[in-house]
Amino acid sequence: MSTAQTRMVPSFCRNCTAYCPILVTVQDGRAVKVSGDPDAPAYEGYTCPKGRDLPAQHEAAHRLLRAHVKQADGSHAPIGAEALLDAVAARLQDIVARHGPRAVAVYYGTGNVTNPAGSAMARSWLTALGSDLIFSAMAIDKPAANIAMALHGHWHAGAQAFESADTWLLVGANPVIAKSNGAPMNNPAQRLKDAAERGMKLIVIDPRRSESARRAHVHLQPVPGEDAALLAGLIHILLAEGLHDSAFMVQHAVGLDALREAVAPFTPAWVSQRAGVPVGDLLEAARCFGRARKGGVVCATGASFSAHANLTFYLALCLNTLCGRWAHEGDVAPYPNVLLPAFQPRAQPYPPYPVFGKGRLRAHGLRESAAGMPTAALADEILEPGAGGIKALICLGGNPLESWPDQRKTEAALKSLDLLVVLDTRLTATARLADYVVAVPLSLETAGSTSRVEALKYVGVARGYTIPWAQYTPKVVEPPSGADLVEDASFFFRLAQRMKLRLSWTNTAGFRAHIEGPSHTVHFDMAQEPSNEALIELTCANSRVPLDEVKRHPHGRVFDEVQTRVAARDPACTAMLQLADPLMLADLAQLLAEPPRTAALDATHSPPTTHLLVSRRINRVMNSVGHGYANGVEGNGLTPAFLAPTDFTALGLLPGDGACIASAHGQMRVRLLADDDLRPGVLSVVHGFGDCVTQLIGSAGRDAISGMPHFSGVPVAISRA
Repeated sequence: MSTAQTRMVPSFCRNCTAYCPILVTVQDGRAVKVSGDPDAPAYEGYTCPKGRDLPAQHEAAHRLLRAHVKQADGSHAPIGAEALLDAVAARLQDIVARHGPRAVAVYYGTGNVTNPAGSAMARSWLTALGSDLIFSAMAIDKPAANIAMALHGHWHAGAQAFESADTWLLVGANPVIAKSNGAPMNNPAQRLKDAAERGMKLIVIDPRRSESARRAHVHLQPVPGEDAALLAGLIHILLAEGLHDSAFMVQHAVGLDALREAVAPFTPAWVSQRAGVPVGDLLEAARCFGRARKGGVVCATGASFSAHANLTFYLALCLNTLCGRWAHEGDVAPYPNVLLPAFQPRAQPYPPYPVFGKGRLRAHGLRESAAGMPTAALADEILEPGAGGIKALICLGGNPLESWPDQRKTEAALKSLDLLVVLDTRLTATARLADYVVAVPLSLETAGSTSRVEALKYVGVARGYTIPWAQYTPKVVEPPSGADLVEDASFFFRLAQRMKLRLSWTNTAGFRAHIEGPSHTVHFDMAQEPSNEALIELTCANSRVPLDEVKRHPHGRVFDEVQTRVAARDPACTAMLQLADPLMLADLAQLLAEPPRTAALDATHSPPTTHLLVSRRINRVMNSVGHGYANGVEGNGLTPAFLAPTDFTALGLLPGDGACIASAHGQMRVRLLADDDLRPGVLSVVHGFGDCVTQLIGSAGRDAISGMPHFSGVPVAISRA
């Protein structure tokens, strides 16, 4: 009779970029339970249901344990990983020989959060091949964050820390559920509670009284798609009442007079009528924010999915600048580096920088932007006829069929490829279309560090750690017996070996390189495949705290000894933040001339369009990850969708009914549920399901910079299924 071997292993969850510390109960080599780690000082033992579901994720019956190849009848059969790599390398070489290297593209999705080395190696491989066609989920999630930052400029020392704020404004963000944006990701619900107890006044803009909005001092509950109008109205009030920081403006910003003129028509009465929020709430929100000592404004995916997203994110940056909501000289430096190289933050701007890059698509004349290549137009690019098209796509940790706009077009594009390769942990809707599917490890089967989360401060405001926190985790369990898995980065390295490519590893790139200094580049010995642990060491090369020291603290640690203070502005610095970018002022004028979003509803349509669509997250699912194993989600097999209780009577429907949702572009099936916290006239659909909200999204509102269409504020008709 055998005795079970049980041990408790500290690690951290990598379902999302909150990276919550966890304790994993391992029994006979299997993870059987996950709980929050009470010995991780920055999180107080918190973890969400997604983290606690990790054992179910690893044990799921539908999990892929070996590579698969598509058969003639469209089904998939197992294939050895090395045989798959041989076949894929040969097909890629043939495609490049016939069509050139730009016939090959890579897309990586949010599955990359588990093992960021995969996308870094993919980029290295694609560069060595001679293609610049790398696309990411960031360009269909929050491209406006990077675009707005390029047009406005960044702040060298970062935004003020949430922990010391007197006020905080969330736009389309719900950090209680989506942990990685808007407020500290380390136990955000507790942080919001602590903030309220110390007197911080939270302001939330959201069509739903979300889990975060319930904690708000002021909840502005607008018509979907009117975020930019609301922020312009708040700026109007701040400037009219002299609540901005004039001294900060003089020293660090330009364009105040032009911005003042541009927002002059956005009076409280006009904004109230357009956005459907009370004038008194607008005034209270503006005065609360303007009179505080410290605070911040952050936008998230909800605002990014709506009309005028770039403008919304830009005006949020302007609000931060108008009130001097950036770390000042002498402040304890927020967002300190631990596993990133040391640097001295200064109270000064990093100036605006080009919003467009060198990469170009044939489709719609779109270009690379500060957010990367325009993922929203990738299906169009694949289908675009003529020379120079994409013939092969490698999809890393992403599920385009359930995340890219226009599901029908995406399916047609993926089916038209000469070669589709998917790296994933299960046969997703996209993987079922693939020629080859590579089975990759899950998070507890691979090492990781928190350096990725630290680096988030370079791709958005108030993201990353505001404290000097770091953690490393070795692999917690081995893959199941008989599994034939390939690490994400290893796949691209082995491809390069077969294709006789030489790879390099660049530690810093893009905007991060401007702040931290020159990139750290290593040229690989192509005869020696680096382990995932070795790649983590490369990522953390020249870190302020050596990785070996971080490894000495398996529960993670707050490294207070490396905390520093913000230095004065360099006397030689001439950079200024831009409050009146011409592109954004033109967009503001266009917004002023447009009818409100409610005008898009059409009672004469058959059936009539009566509601405006918004997307939402739920606590047990991260995009399309989380379906099909323990705990499930509401909806009885159909995508969950929510209405205000009063809307059911007008539609002649009941909670629990199946319904058909139709837009001008397409339709989908949902299970309707009641939500007392939702604004009437709004339909809130959980995204990432098989019968997916992307079926409703066409090219309406396609952004000229990012190529992203509207995912929110879309007119829809609701009828019984």
